[in-house]
Amino acid sequence: MALTEKAFLEIEGTAETIPCMFNPAEFSVSRSNTWSGNSLAGQGVPQLHYQGASSGSMTLQLTFDTTDTGQAVTTYTGKVLALMDVDASLPGTDPQSNNARPPYVIFHWGSLHSFKAVVSSVNLQFTYFSSTGVPLRAKISLTLTQYQESAAFGPQNPTSGTPKPHRVHRVQPGETLDRISAKYYGDSTRWRQIASANGISDPLALRSGSLLSIPRVQK
Repeated sequence: MALTEKAFLEIEGTAETIPCMFNPAEFSVSRSNTWSGNSLAGQGVPQLHYQGASSGSMTLQLTFDTTDTGQAVTTYTGKVLALMDVDASLPGTDPQSNNARPPYVIFHWGSLHSFKAVVSSVNLQFTYFSSTGVPLRAKISLTLTQYQESAAFGPQNPTSGTPKPHRVHRVQPGETLDRISAKYYGDSTRWRQIASANGISDPLALRSGSLLSIPRVQK
């Protein structure tokens, strides 16, 4: 019998992941476009003009339970809350201009991989405690807002056809982008495609253990 794959959150700039103790029963993805039209007195419905797309969003509920060990469940929920904290080690940080941000995350579950997204809201509810008041069970409602353009969950242009899903590669010690490109594409010169998909500006700064999204070649 095949083992159930556990969902997890990949965190930008680190090899650390946050495993979901229990896979979500469901999650939702939404997108919206902005249209506008100028209403004129004495006239009917105006023609709308496209103003652009809004970032997609994803909502899911995660459950954490440590009743079997007696360890405080905050050991796990604290890592999720920390995703909203500024990380000064991320690219683009400039202390002089106070330019800093929290990391983006990617939700993985088997062959499903979300768009890069920032955690825009967290609602944490503790639902069970030990006799001494230690929180042992919690539910987290998580809202992720799309960080950049992506083909995750289907094409953003409805006429472009269904994209092939990305694969995920965990970087091994000493690996380079050209070697990873050769492994998946049989062509080491396609490394820029991997760099672009993962927002990598310095191909020599790969971190061992980090996860890379490997786009499939469109034919």
